[in-house]
Amino acid sequence: MDGVVWDFGQVLIRWDPLPAIAAGVGDADARAFLSTYDFGAWNHAQDAGRTWAEALRVLQDEAPQWLAAAAAYVDNFRLALLGPVLGTHEIVRELDAADVPQLGLTNWSAELYPHAPANYDVIGLLRDVVVSGEAKLAKPDPAIFRLLAERAGTALDRLAFVDDSAVNVAAAAELGMRAFQFTGAEKLRSDLRSLGLPVALA
Repeated sequence: MDGVVWDFGQVLIRWDPLPAIAAGVGDADARAFLSTYDFGAWNHAQDAGRTWAEALRVLQDEAPQWLAAAAAYVDNFRLALLGPVLGTHEIVRELDAADVPQLGLTNWSAELYPHAPANYDVIGLLRDVVVSGEAKLAKPDPAIFRLLAERAGTALDRLAFVDDSAVNVAAAAELGMRAFQFTGAEKLRSDLRSLGLPVALA
């Protein structure tokens, strides 16, 4: 393997939109918004390059009753980041110490992405990060994986890929990456060791 590619949300950084939304409209309305409106699809459009101003205009037209909840998510986004995922930052540091190239491939809006490197110094150990909102492409689109390979200067089949999404893992594997669905750091250590990468067993 020529390197390891990391997803961010639920792999390196714990993410939950509920606290951010609840900070603006209260817990009950936040839960109602997330259970009633298709937040995932709406948010994915920002991951793929739509601006938050455009996103709020769409919501104003489609479901104005949830506009305040959506605006609260943006305004309080820092509260949606709940800290490191248990055990993965240690793996990044081990690979960095062994001089294994590491990259990031994250579905994240361009406007909100700066919260990640500002709050999680482990991201600074990655040699490059492809942010979907900046690229205007989002996983599982094959084009964003090809962009990653181009920027890394290596073939996809020489890269290991770690993501919590089964859909993204399947897309990466279809392109030849050695792709692993993240379920916990202990299992990931075993997965990476199976490729000959220098990580210790838990």
